[in-house]
Amino acid sequence: MTALHEDREAASAAAEKIRVFAQPQRLMILSCLLRGERNVGEIAEVTGIGQPALSQQLGELRRAELVETRKEAKQVWYRLANESVALCVRNIEAMFAGVGMVEIPALSLAVGPATVGIDQPPQGVAAFARILPR
Repeated sequence: MTALHEDREAASAAAEKIRVFAQPQRLMILSCLLRGERNVGEIAEVTGIGQPALSQQLGELRRAELVETRKEAKQVWYRLANESVALCVRNIEAMFAGVGMVEIPALSLAVGPATVGIDQPPQGVAAFARILPR
């Protein structure tokens, strides 16, 4: 895998995917589908997005290959396209909505005689490191 700073095409493709995620109604739909496959009526009920806007956003998500569909009689069912999409949605929820977040204590970045002494255990970032005498 090439780092984005080394591949303009990969960076452009990533930016385009991010653009698709960067719309509130689409994020709501993706979040809804993270919880499982749903039909259009269920998505509308859960998200509160009206039919015309929902159809437009679902079309955009299909074109971006973020969702897949299956037909059952007259019902169209939607699901996330793959685990990569699910991971993106979970990460967005964790970063911005607090869903699934783990409480991490604040780190103290001050390291020196005042915060790390012989009688004191290391604080902050140094707490995970073992300091060996010379």
